Amino acid sequence: MDLGLTGRVALVTGSSRGLGLAVAEELAAEGCDVVLAARSADVLSEEAARIERETGRRALAVPTDLASQESVQGLLDSALGEFGTVDVLVTNAGGPPVGTFQEHAPQAWTDAVKLTLGSVLDLTRGVLPGMKDRAWGRIINITSIAVKQPVDGLILSNSIRAAVTGFARTLANEVAPFGITVNNALPGYTWTQRVRELAATAAAAGGVSPAEVVKGWEATIPVGRLAEPPEFAALVAFLASERASYITGASVAVDGGCVKS
Repeated sequence: MDLGLTGRVALVTGSSRGLGLAVAEELAAEGCDVVLAARSADVLSEEAARIERETGRRALAVPTDLASQESVQGLLDSALGEFGTVDVLVTNAGGPPVGTFQEHAPQAWTDAVKLTLGSVLDLTRGVLPGMKDRAWGRIINITSIAVKQPVDGLILSNSIRAAVTGFARTLANEVAPFGITVNNALPGYTWTQRVRELAATAAAAGGVSPAEVVKGWEATIPVGRLAEPPEFAALVAFLASERASYITGASVAVDGGCVKS
């Protein structure tokens, strides 16, 4: 299937590892030039160079702190300065800390809102005018199945990613007349560093091994296993494509059937 992405420019945040890196790889394989953004400058540069070698597409690495408006603006300036356009925006930020409501100080909520919601707003604000001018654009937010089926111990993520969902669903209606789609991609349990960390935290709290925690998760998934990052990235690439022009305002789970609604 030709996704019609050759020559498009995609900006993917949180792309030094895990889901973000898998998405950047997939979009480059489909013909996009890509802008990679994350805090870890050395790893980011290595991955950008590897993507260029493997795909023949241009890959720009821009070290970025998504919790800083100034840093996000620098990312946008670098992307637009290098490529002149951003056709596809994929927002992806590291998950907020685990814990219950009473375990989080007020500052934890402020920090989580700034990172998880604020970065989406800042990035969208930066790319939307150009998308409107060209009458084409794709905005895809990586959130979590937690917005449909809250996960115990992740009250920050459950709450603030739900705000991203509401924002995206409303924005989708506003920008649809300009040929721009806005969607959310919801990963379930996927083999990333974040999930490994969650398994370790749950194991320590429950006095069991991380392997036992993962086995418990797998028991809730009809497919019977955790996903691999490329399986998630395939959805994002499709939502970014010409073929997905009539899909907007959607929140699509890649979860092996875990969400029961």
